[in-house]
Amino acid sequence: MRSLTRKFNQFTAKMLDLPQDVVTDLPRMTLIGNVQLYIENHRGVLHFSSERLLLALSKGKLEVVGKQLVIRAILTEEVFIEGVIAEVKFIP
Repeated sequence: MRSLTRKFNQFTAKMLDLPQDVVTDLPRMTLIGNVQLYIENHRGVLHFSSERLLLALSKGKLEVVGKQLVIRAILTEEVFIEGVIAEVKFIP
């Protein structure tokens, strides 16, 4: 059933010319150099320190590794971090 729903959502996105992240609930990330990262469509902060951020996603987790990481803004589904970003990893 999930596969059918996912296919329907992808078909709908293509027919209506919508971005895939909106329809399929995928995270959207904007990385500016290695100093700023803006992430949309997360499901909450699981861990945060000055060297590691772990976010829950609808499917999996997102890990950000770096130095001097700071959360500049956090909303229900959006987070904006700054620091020296060394790595961004998706964990299924």
